Amino acid sequence: MADSNGQGQTTPRPADVPRGLGRGLSALIPDTPVEPRQAALGAVHEAPIDSITPNPEQPRSAFDDEALEELTASVREHGVIQPLLVTELPEDPSSPGGPRYQLIAGERRLRAAQAAGLVRVPVTVRESVPREQLVLALIENVQREDLNPLEESRAYRRLVDDYGLTQQQVAERVGRSRASVTNRLRLLELSPPVQHALVEGAISEGHARALLALRDPVDQVEALERVQREGLSVRDTERLAKRLAGGRTPRRPATPDPNVEAVVEALRRELGTKVTMRRGSRGRGTLTIHFGGDEELNGVLDRLLPEDALG
Repeated sequence: MADSNGQGQTTPRPADVPRGLGRGLSALIPDTPVEPRQAALGAVHEAPIDSITPNPEQPRSAFDDEALEELTASVREHGVIQPLLVTELPEDPSSPGGPRYQLIAGERRLRAAQAAGLVRVPVTVRESVPREQLVLALIENVQREDLNPLEESRAYRRLVDDYGLTQQQVAERVGRSRASVTNRLRLLELSPPVQHALVEGAISEGHARALLALRDPVDQVEALERVQREGLSVRDTERLAKRLAGGRTPRRPATPDPNVEAVVEALRRELGTKVTMRRGSRGRGTLTIHFGGDEELNGVLDRLLPEDALG
């Protein structure tokens, strides 16, 4: 597989996407009249690197430092071979000095070019709207296998929830089967510790899907610990989850523990936000602090942490 800088390609074709990836870029971007200032749409040209801003719809949240260093070394020696895909931003009278662009796809190449000290980079200009930016970035990352399963799942969820696509439409656009999209979306139902273990590579996606048979987050965590402790295979994990799920008698509504309720109420008053506590077996459980936005989160942190805790 060629690296993310496109090394080994004799003739870069930045406007093409492999046919295996759904309906291709042409199906995502409508044919519209080209304004005079957009005459270079689709053409490759060089743009000042400081005229390009990152893609806010970038589905990838984690970048491997070692791989980025290797790509930076390649860019420093060979330059950016595969152009970045960008869209031109509206003209801003308060910011003269030529057109400005927003990145659609190629953030690793942009970061590597910045680290390598490049002043200009090759770009291909496309028309785009937010949904297409997310789809195009997702396609590129899926093509390069750059996303971890949770990043891909969250991108699918945004396409469904924020942009109104069906799971079938998502599957067609990213070149996956509908079943694959559905399975990825289900990963978001896992408890946070299981999701973290999946992202860190402590368990495989097969292990994670097996743990979905356990609806109780506490049970998922207990099963996860056993999987890691005993080195269980995916098949063994499936058997474990089935045994745990099948062996549970229907739980009666728990009688509220007045001590727990008192703690939760005290925390709610102190933090000024909703707090929930869930007790599992063996004294384990989860304590959840809810917040409705950045301002409320900052208020919670101010109450919980010393003044100098965050620098």
